[in-house]
Amino acid sequence: MMKQGMKEARVSLVGAGPGSSDLITVRGLRVLQQADVVLYDALTDVALLKEVGGHIPKIYVGKRCGKHSFSQEKINMLIVENALKYGHAVRLKGGDPFVFGRGSEELECIESFGIPVAIVPGISSATAVPASQGIAVTKRGVSNSFWVVTATTREGNLSKDIQLAAQSSATLVILMGIRKLVEIAMEIGRYRESYTPLAIIQNGTLPNEKCVTGTLSDAVRLSLDLDESSPGIIVIGDVVADHPSFFEDAIQRVVGVEL
Repeated sequence: MMKQGMKEARVSLVGAGPGSSDLITVRGLRVLQQADVVLYDALTDVALLKEVGGHIPKIYVGKRCGKHSFSQEKINMLIVENALKYGHAVRLKGGDPFVFGRGSEELECIESFGIPVAIVPGISSATAVPASQGIAVTKRGVSNSFWVVTATTREGNLSKDIQLAAQSSATLVILMGIRKLVEIAMEIGRYRESYTPLAIIQNGTLPNEKCVTGTLSDAVRLSLDLDESSPGIIVIGDVVADHPSFFEDAIQRVVGVEL
């Protein structure tokens, strides 16, 4: 077992939850408070860092579209290096580490150095963010299942899984697709009606959370009001019609009045 001084090198991959700092799990918080060093990403509420002693190193390794501070390979090595240097390294990741979080890549790299790794699952934004807006991804008689899909492949192309999901009756939850909203709506529109409800939720569970609703045919209009620098989730399916703003927005578009 690798050690530095009296401290054993070990790593905890901790899911920080969908956004708000109070949505981390009890276990996740306890493990975070035991850290000797923390490496956190762009989707982590920085308020969580207050749970760690001021003397504990806190290293930002965030990645946003077009603003990657480090490559994934570099992040992997930073985790290893800091575990060997300090002891217990907590890798704090937004949502759940294994839901489009590349946690498995970090796990494989760390274990290849003989360093033990503990996994603390987190609440995934894929279900928690729609729920925070009152959108249930499944509902009896409306939607019996849901697909969680990343919008873009490694090559930068639209994921073919979106086409497959669109041909089902399931609710679609699409992550990392804000910049491709119109393209996504057009692809899904090949298989579903143009009036299929759609919601875009940005900064989910945070004080500045924003949700806009419409239909597939509204994608171009909705895209004009989006902040493409902010993370967001796209939800497509009849369950979105339960959102309070859906019919209000629809009436406004038809009669041109504010309710």
